[in-house]
Amino acid sequence: MSRIRVFIVDDSVIVRKMLQVLIEGSVDFEVAGEARNGAQALEMIPKCAPDIIVLDVVMPVLGGLDTLAELRKTDRITPVIMFSSITHEGASATVEALSAGASDYVTKPVGANKTEEAIGAIRQELFPKIRALCPPSGEDPAPESSGTPASPRVARRTRASARPRAVALGASTGGPNALARILTPIPPDFPVPILVVQHMPPLFTRFLAERLNTVCGLSVTEAEDGMSLEPGRVVVAPGDFHMVVAREGVDVSLRLNQAPTVNSCRPSVDVLLESAARVFGSRVLSVILTGMGKDGLDGSIAVRGARGLTIAQDRESSVVWGMPGAVVGSGLADKVLPLDKISSELVRTVLRNPA
Repeated sequence: MSRIRVFIVDDSVIVRKMLQVLIEGSVDFEVAGEARNGAQALEMIPKCAPDIIVLDVVMPVLGGLDTLAELRKTDRITPVIMFSSITHEGASATVEALSAGASDYVTKPVGANKTEEAIGAIRQELFPKIRALCPPSGEDPAPESSGTPASPRVARRTRASARPRAVALGASTGGPNALARILTPIPPDFPVPILVVQHMPPLFTRFLAERLNTVCGLSVTEAEDGMSLEPGRVVVAPGDFHMVVAREGVDVSLRLNQAPTVNSCRPSVDVLLESAARVFGSRVLSVILTGMGKDGLDGSIAVRGARGLTIAQDRESSVVWGMPGAVVGSGLADKVLPLDKISSELVRTVLRNPA
């Protein structure tokens, strides 16, 4: 099996050396080349023909955002992982990069230049993303337990007779761009709330909500503990907090907690969907979008048990078909749709049924 060729772009000599050692120390990867800024990278990348690019966000001469924009003018295929610091500038630029065509991101741990613990953290986060974005034979790896078939298994059930009271979206790798494409066409008078779990750390989720709010007709905000659910409002779970739907008497609100991670995630799609299924029963509509792993599978089981509906993104339009593939492979999807068909399906499903 040929090794995955990784091109490194970072202005720090120490960081480039660290990534080189990590990559060359793996049996799966090799360094295709390295550059100290975006301008140098744009000259070298066509000659090196990498399988994937790890791109620093903040650099002199030509930064990550501008480099990505120039690269995508001629190459819309090669996956790009942004290598970002957890800072105001880094988080904002990373969210912009994901919306502009970056495939995923990896955060730089504090002290990434010095400690073995930080190096181990980068290895643990970076390597699975490289493998997921550059799978062998051009196929996305499905979770081991999913039993994902070649042809999607779609659940055959009677159409719901009552309007969903909430839509819940779950996403990971490739999610920010997918969310923008789904939410933008939905009209501002959409009659139910939309709840979003996107796997991202703190600060990143706030910038994601702010960016979505600028491109959508819907109101988009990051969740706060105790927030009420309102029609036409999109609420994004904050990084490092699970978001759950809670009923208190006749009132329904969102609660945040820092219970243990689920599927190594906080926020977790499973946690949101399981709570939504308990509160709304058959009147919840869940959507599982592109992402690594199988977060959302147990939540989809809960939605199925409550007789709610589930839509899964199809393989062809997913950056990584892990999360939706697990749901489809388990026979839990009522519909499997390409990304550009999901918005209209949400509107049809919500509006065709009586309130």
